[in-house]
Formats: sequence, structure tokens, C-alpha cells
Amino acid sequence: MTIYLFGIAEGKFELKAIYRFIKDYWAEWFPALPSYQKFSKRVNMLAGAFQTLCALLISGRATAPDVTSHLLDSMPIIVAGEKRCSSAKAAKGLCDKGYCSSKDMYYYGVKLHALGQKRYQTLPKVAMMHVTAASENDLTVAKEWLEHVRNLTIFADKAYADRAWAEELAERGVEIFTPIKKKKGQEFRDAADELFSSAVSRARQAIESFFNWIHQKTRIQEASKIRSVNGLISFIWARLAVILFFYS
Repeated sequence: MTIYLFGIAEGKFELKAIYRFIKDYWAEWFPALPSYQKFSKRVNMLAGAFQTLCALLISGRATAPDVTSHLLDSMPIIVAGEKRCSSAKAAKGLCDKGYCSSKDMYYYGVKLHALGQKRYQTLPKVAMMHVTAASENDLTVAKEWLEHVRNLTIFADKAYADRAWAEELAERGVEIFTPIKKKKGQEFRDAADELFSSAVSRARQAIESFFNWIHQKTRIQEASKIRSVNGLISFIWARLAVILFFYS
């Protein structure tokens, strides 16, 4: 685990590159370093350990109790791009084909969902993270995932707009703000709706920046080398652990 996390933190994003980096420059620190094949197998076997490490890092991070504003969104983790998304079979059982509206593309892979505490002029502090298949609808996932969340204000994009769910959340003290959708046949929103939607979009820009920052630091969206479910789980949660431990 140390080798894998350290390699990612040092900008080595492929498993083989991490192994070579340790072997070439840090071999005396790891005298029992196994062969690359055994190292790769061990990393895959540690999938659950990386998930647990992330859970511990998130739960151990103090959030400001007086700040109720949170940001909700998801981002794609791409195992196969648009050209291969219909025929890809890697990590089957966890991955499938989905559509990313922000990139306007179909892909094969998973989604990373995140709920983060809003902070002034900086990136949000992670409160919860969750991984689903790419085809899972963001609203459906959020309804189940946030079932026990209480007394928060959440800013999210229009994919999470649902009046019945908003009423259910309100019963738990949760207020959700999303951009106002245009009505059927409506070409433009009125001025008040436009101002409100713009304000919500500005509020949630921080979580988009957060996702971009994670990718910049770890290349988490580029999972095309992954073949197994455990390999993908290790790939994702090890990178998130690096972000939580070294950068947040």
C-alpha cells in the first residue's frame, strides 16, 4: 500500500511505472519487493483496504459544525472511451456504458459521486464519496445514498432537480438548490429564474474544480489500463486516499 500510494503522489500513474520507480530509486527501503506480477496481484487484493483507508481518512477529517452548505455532483472514470464503450468488457460487474453530459460523450466505466462541505474561496471538504456503474442515474443514486442525511443545504446541478424528492428532503431539514429547468417548449427562462440558476451554478463551481483538481493530481479519470474489478477499486480508492492524505 505504501509503495502504491507513494508512487501516485510522486506522479507515477501506471502500476508498472510505480513499480519501476520504486525498484530504481527506493529499492533499499523495500528489500522484499516481489516481482512485478506479484506486486500487481497484491495491489488488486488490497482493494478493500484502500476503500477502508479512504473511509478512515474522511471520518477523521474535522468539518466545521456551523457550516451546513454542501455541494453534490459526480464525475466519470473512463475505462474505455466512446469508440470502444459498446464492446468493452474490463471490470465487468462494476463498469457499464453511460453518458457524460459535461463531456457530451458515451463511455464505459464508473461514476464517482461526492458530497463536500462548501468552504470560502477554496475547494470543498469531502464528507462522503461513492462509486457506481456509469449508467446509474445521478438522481436515483442520490435518493438512496443520501437517505439518512439531515439538516444540510445542498447545491447541485439540474440532474438532481425533483420536486417530490425536495419535499422529502425538507422533512429531514435538508434544502436542495438546483438550476431551474426550462418548461417544455420554453426557449428562455425569465429573469428571476435566470438569476437564481446562475447563483446556484456559481455556488457549485467549486465541486467541478475539485473533480478537475483530483484528476490533475492523480489521473483518476484515465483507467484504460484496468482489467479487473478489484484492480479498478484499488485504482480509484488509492488515488482518493492520496488526495485526502497528501493534498487536502
